[in-house]
Amino acid sequence: MKASLFRHGINLWPPYLAAGIHVTHLSDDYRRARVELRMRPWNRNYVGTHFGGSLFSMTDPFWMLLVLQNIGPDHLVWDQAGSIEFVKPGRGTVHADFHLQAAVLDGLKAAAADGSKVLRWFDTEVLDASGELVARVRKQLYVRLKRDRRP
Repeated sequence: MKASLFRHGINLWPPYLAAGIHVTHLSDDYRRARVELRMRPWNRNYVGTHFGGSLFSMTDPFWMLLVLQNIGPDHLVWDQAGSIEFVKPGRGTVHADFHLQAAVLDGLKAAAADGSKVLRWFDTEVLDASGELVARVRKQLYVRLKRDRRP
């Protein structure tokens, strides 16, 4: 699917729309993405900051999406695990950037070439408007060749 069409679609997806999550950039080659979480009256927690679940949700699908779109149809790509470390309260608009480097993609392909499963951690920082760290998110992907493609 064309990246611009996907970006518009995910921005209209009800869970993201209601949470104030907005994909502001998705490169045509699915190698880079930027996601923002905008503070709205309906997405504040009791103390007036972003919900921790919203901070995690804004980062949730993107490593899987970028790898899946780039590694090719012969591979399975799943989220295996995830964690978040809250560093400071998130206020205002916060953002997260994703950049899938060619070397990482090549490494995943090479490691999965014999049919083995590959587990790889990806780290993402959630930053506020002044560039201060709000949270660290880790996502572990599971990658392997599809059964009918194994050597």
